[in-house]
Amino acid sequence: MSDEFQSVPPHEAGSRTMQYVFIAIAIVYVAISGYMIADMYGRLGKLEARATAAENTSVELQKEVGKRISGTIAEMHSTTDALAGKVGMTKKELEQRAAALKKEQEETAQRLSDEQKAGIAQVTGEVGTVKTDVGAVKTDVASTKTELEATKAKLETMRGDLGVQSGLIARTRDDLEYLKHRGDRNYYEFTLAKSKKSTPVGTVSLELKKVDAKKGKYTLNVMADDKTIEKKDKNMNEPVQFYSGRDHQLFELVVFTIDKDKVSGYLSSPKNAPQPVDVGKKD
Repeated sequence: MSDEFQSVPPHEAGSRTMQYVFIAIAIVYVAISGYMIADMYGRLGKLEARATAAENTSVELQKEVGKRISGTIAEMHSTTDALAGKVGMTKKELEQRAAALKKEQEETAQRLSDEQKAGIAQVTGEVGTVKTDVGAVKTDVASTKTELEATKAKLETMRGDLGVQSGLIARTRDDLEYLKHRGDRNYYEFTLAKSKKSTPVGTVSLELKKVDAKKGKYTLNVMADDKTIEKKDKNMNEPVQFYSGRDHQLFELVVFTIDKDKVSGYLSSPKNAPQPVDVGKKD
């Protein structure tokens, strides 16, 4: 027997060894597979048991909820009936009253909404009116500015009777208003009637001596610094100049209206010149 075993060729012995190894591996694989299948069936059984338990719990919960809902509805009906009994109404009357109250609330809400919309529309209209008024004011301002520019354009500068170049000369009361608003000098309007008495104008006094309306000439006296200065045969719109004050400042008067025995115009003085105690018509 030992001789027979020894007589087996080496390559046959190797083949048999490999067969044994494959068989062993197959046995192990089958065992592992069987174990895994058994484990999976076990887990599946547990999951099915849990699902069944959850389903049973859900059914019980549905039943419990149904009971509670039924009880609540019954309680509500009972409460409604009790409330109706307390207020002396039937259930139907109570429902009708509730419906009426609901309708009244809806009508009130609608009325408030309509009033609010009407108020908004009114405010919108008023805002539109204000905008229109603002636009009109802007137009008036622009028009006034245009008129002022036109007035400025037609004003002239002239050389006065003392040979000093005058500033802008006002030929009308509107022109004078423009000069006042410029604020370059002090302006005092006057109207003088032919008289032997002087009229205070600013810090000086003026006395009209003679008027020639046809030729547009006049003669007057200026009383300033305790001196009398005669301005003879002066023309309308001519700058009549004289010096006054401690600093010897230039004053100027212009007559722009000449009537019979009466003239009207203005006196201007430097901005830093002394001011009269009673400003009167000073701007």
